[in-house]
Amino acid sequence: MLNISFAKKIATLSAGLCAVLLTQSALADQPEHRIINLQAEATRSVANDEMQATLYTELNEKDAATLADKINRIVNQAMNTAKSYPKVEIKTGGQNTYPVYNDQQKLVNWRGRAEVVLNSKDFKQTSDLIAKLQENMQLGNVTFDVSDEQRNQVESELYIEASKAFQQRAKLLLAPWGASNYELVNLQLNASANRPMPIYAAARGASFKSASVESQSVEAGNSDITVVANGSIQLK
Repeated sequence: MLNISFAKKIATLSAGLCAVLLTQSALADQPEHRIINLQAEATRSVANDEMQATLYTELNEKDAATLADKINRIVNQAMNTAKSYPKVEIKTGGQNTYPVYNDQQKLVNWRGRAEVVLNSKDFKQTSDLIAKLQENMQLGNVTFDVSDEQRNQVESELYIEASKAFQQRAKLLLAPWGASNYELVNLQLNASANRPMPIYAAARGASFKSASVESQSVEAGNSDITVVANGSIQLK
């Protein structure tokens, strides 16, 4: 019995020693967890090559049907006028009609508003069409932006630039941390754009050919497109 008990203890100790050795071996095989989070970016200022403008009509009538008829005629006329400007895309925008009551909560008239939206890369045709449509409509706002085609091209180039900037920043940290190399743990690339604010016309419906707006029609400005690289590296 004593021999059997002693053998069991020896077996238990041996198993425990093997477990410790295996654990130490596994820890020795694991890399050092020297992980650093990094961020790098690439930005480019791009000329806006697309113009968008919103024009609207706003009327008051005693009869809702009469109001709808007048608004529809103005919008339809705008759509037909735009056919003479083939480089300008036009579409209908928001449209709403609502009742107007006096202090005694009595219906006094109906008010309606309808919009058309212009979009084009041809600033000259768009400016001319805006001036033409203002015979019956008012200018709401004008914005300039980078077209999807140009944006996609620039972003593709910035993805490469941001990636290279991330790699350069990672290499700069090797010497200060006593590392000879690094391994990429994860990386995210995100694009964003700083778009210009809309140019609003005066509330009373300023003409697009006025001096203040005329300069904006040709000076489209730039938009900043940025690609940011966020990620982690493990020093070796």
